[in-house]
Amino acid sequence: MTGLAFFIIAAQQASSAKNEVHIEVKGEFRVITSNGIPDHETGAFPNRGNPNSISPQRYNLRVPANPKVAGSPTPLQHQDFGVAINGIPFDPFTAEYWHNDRQANWNYEGIFNGQTFLGIDFNNAHVQPTGAYHYHANPVGLMKNLRSDGTKMVQIGWAADGFPIYGLYGYKNANDPASGVKKLTSSWRVKQGTRPSGPGLAYDGSFVQDWEYVKGAGELDDCNGRFGVTPEFPKGTYYYVISENYPWIPRMFKGNPDASFRRGPGGPGESGRRGGGGK
Repeated sequence: MTGLAFFIIAAQQASSAKNEVHIEVKGEFRVITSNGIPDHETGAFPNRGNPNSISPQRYNLRVPANPKVAGSPTPLQHQDFGVAINGIPFDPFTAEYWHNDRQANWNYEGIFNGQTFLGIDFNNAHVQPTGAYHYHANPVGLMKNLRSDGTKMVQIGWAADGFPIYGLYGYKNANDPASGVKKLTSSWRVKQGTRPSGPGLAYDGSFVQDWEYVKGAGELDDCNGRFGVTPEFPKGTYYYVISENYPWIPRMFKGNPDASFRRGPGGPGESGRRGGGGK
């Protein structure tokens, strides 16, 4: 079978598959099962920057139903940050490094100066070599489906530690629903100066390592979240926000992420989700 024929068949299979997701609380956990097929229009895959086609997955994820704040934040490593309510994972990192040198630790960002790379579509998403469609930033199609128009807070998913994820907007006064909503901004900023190694040149945001947390620069903390009331949690909770600026999807957990979000055998996909390039 030629590569072109394979892509055509894979695309036909993806287009015929329908979104399947089920979320329920079982004991101490919220269990999310999904086939990973989006419930909205996507860009064309494969494309020039992403050679992969969307195909059904077998996600069986769980998060604490009553999450707790940990003693200190946990960096996001070798796992997805969370899952959208339509069953699509949130996965902000890329597998691309400067000169393909992971040891040098200069990891490219998938979004740079508002522009997307690596074949990311208009939903800020693209596809793993395994066929797994996943979001790198604001899930535009999902937000449209949820009628998020800037007049209300909209929950769009669950983080791996069990805390809820909201899209872009939150109350102006975190504890007052009557205060109206605003687009919440992160507190991460591009570093000043030049890179001490690797690609050199001035920090410009094109690498993960170009960014630093500046407390109080925005409404959100280093985990890109805050405490407050929400429509789903009127008594208050910690919640994350998918922001319109870096880190877009949070890069740290306020609580303890569940092991079901780890990549590789035993992770969210039947045989793991991390493949070669094209992440």
